[in-house]
Amino acid sequence: MEQRTLADERLQEFLRLSPQTQTSSAGAWDLERLTLAALYFHPDLEVAQSRLAVAQAAIRTAAQRPNPGLTIDGGFNATSANPTALTIGTAINLLLELFGKRGHRTEQAEALEAAARHDIATAGWEVRGRVRSAYIDMWAASQRIALSARQLEFQEQLVGFLGRRQVVGEASGLDVSRERVNLDRYRLAERDAERDLATARAALATAIGVPADALQGVAIDFGAIPTAVPPTEGIAPLRRQALTGRSDIVSSLKQYDAAEAALRLQIANQFPNLTLGPGYTYDQGDNKFSLSASADLPIFNQNQGPIAEAVARRRLSAANFEALQATVLGAVDRASADYQASTRSLERAEALLSEQTARQARTKRLFDAGQIDHVTLLAGELELAATELERLLALTNQRRALGAIEDALQQPIFAPASPPATAGPTLRSEERSE
Repeated sequence: MEQRTLADERLQEFLRLSPQTQTSSAGAWDLERLTLAALYFHPDLEVAQSRLAVAQAAIRTAAQRPNPGLTIDGGFNATSANPTALTIGTAINLLLELFGKRGHRTEQAEALEAAARHDIATAGWEVRGRVRSAYIDMWAASQRIALSARQLEFQEQLVGFLGRRQVVGEASGLDVSRERVNLDRYRLAERDAERDLATARAALATAIGVPADALQGVAIDFGAIPTAVPPTEGIAPLRRQALTGRSDIVSSLKQYDAAEAALRLQIANQFPNLTLGPGYTYDQGDNKFSLSASADLPIFNQNQGPIAEAVARRRLSAANFEALQATVLGAVDRASADYQASTRSLERAEALLSEQTARQARTKRLFDAGQIDHVTLLAGELELAATELERLLALTNQRRALGAIEDALQQPIFAPASPPATAGPTLRSEERSE
């Protein structure tokens, strides 16, 4: 795992064959290519696909017929004067499963296989969400570093001007001390942004399934962030679609189908199976043929216990489905409310930034005309940079809210949808077998 890199040859082949990357520029690690890399590398997809393989094998187990049994016995009559007083018998026991029990078992296994198949899609969306969250955090930290560097540059110039003024008696020591404190604050802010960038890069590497060193020196294309917009048809129709069509919702429905099939199986089990035993016996020179039939007698119980357990499991499956729908509904509503609130905050921040930009343009014209000094110009630049930071914070919050909407609806917003199930884990399995 420590040797994994984004330059892996099999990963590059996987990306080349993926239709989602046909329009991407070669070598550009945008959100879509990073997501595909995560679908290739991340172990959650391999776990989900392995569970699907187990469920598929369970279908074969459920559908297979019981093998017949063979009984051989023999004896010798010690009191007989006949030297051929041997008794040899054989019997074959054929178990006949009645009342559709094998069919019910198969239906249960097939429903669980369908649930496991949808679980792969759920794992894909979860991987996508983690990549996107780290991607946004990394973009926000890089933007903060650039703005903090600007603030630091302006503040250093301001402290320098005030220091020279203090020497000639035109500025107080209190003003210089205050601006030096602000200078230290800007330096700490820049260090904090650098720390957040390193943390976000490590989180992105973890979300992809590669070591953190694999992203060192890798250029990330953040073009998906400014182009992300909510669905044009609105949240309301997609909200209903999410309540019925999300992969985890469909998986939960399939699990309910499995519980229903298990109940039908236990109801059928209250009726006994039939065992037929055709046999042949060689008895001291005589050939004897027989046919026996046996069945359990449902006297002490009629399978009421397993039936009651199956009813309770079906009720539990229904409750889990309703609870999941409630969770999805709450997630959609929270994300939608957060997006609306963050959008209003962004609009206000952009209005303030527009006002501050116009104000600073007037200040610059006054400075060029010689009507104000350099200190006033630098103070305006610092105010403008602070407003840009506020706007960046509002934009970041809105993009995170959009990401929450994407997760809740399982609808692509930041980029085209990646395939929920990929051949990545299969390729790696073949690589190990080689």
